Amino acid sequence: MNLDTTLYFITDSTNMNEAEFLNVVEQACMGGATIVQLREKNRGGRDYLDLALKTRAVTDKYNIPLVIDDRVDVALASGAAGVHVGRSDLPVYAARKLMGADKIVGATAKTVEQALEAERQGADYLGVGAIYPTTTKVVTVITKVETLRDICGSVKIKVNAIGGLNKDNLGILGGVPIDGVCAVSAIMRAENPRLAAMELKESFLKMKGIFS
Repeated sequence: MNLDTTLYFITDSTNMNEAEFLNVVEQACMGGATIVQLREKNRGGRDYLDLALKTRAVTDKYNIPLVIDDRVDVALASGAAGVHVGRSDLPVYAARKLMGADKIVGATAKTVEQALEAERQGADYLGVGAIYPTTTKVVTVITKVETLRDICGSVKIKVNAIGGLNKDNLGILGGVPIDGVCAVSAIMRAENPRLAAMELKESFLKMKGIFS
């Protein structure tokens, strides 16, 4: 699987109407998001599926994979590219069994042990953090950069950093062999989401020495 997690955009529709939300998703896609996660912690299945289908219509236009947070049923029903499971969701092996071999399964890991377990169970990538405190409603626990580095060295699957990251604070991750960065508020709450995505991606690539 040729999975590109360079700029992993995670949505947050709080205080937005549907049109505003879908516009931000499109702007992020135009700005260089390489994968999009639809994260809706408080929607019922019917509403979640409806938004997933509308979001997928946007991401498909830019040939960007859509991953659904938490809900394997919504991922399958919407035809999304994959699902992301957290520590309190279905275990990775169950998500993989339901999704099948050809779909993306991502997992959250905060320790080397969790990372190795997720890899053994069939995860394609890991989200590790929070690196910084976040402004999202998701409960976060700070992850040390040293732990992130250890996780990168312990698994062969892709590892992304998450948690309060923006174009100006990536320096703390310098030299850590992550595959990409995850962003929520840095794009969702930006005055210009397209530009915010472009600048964050550029900052990450510069840090990695890929772009100058």
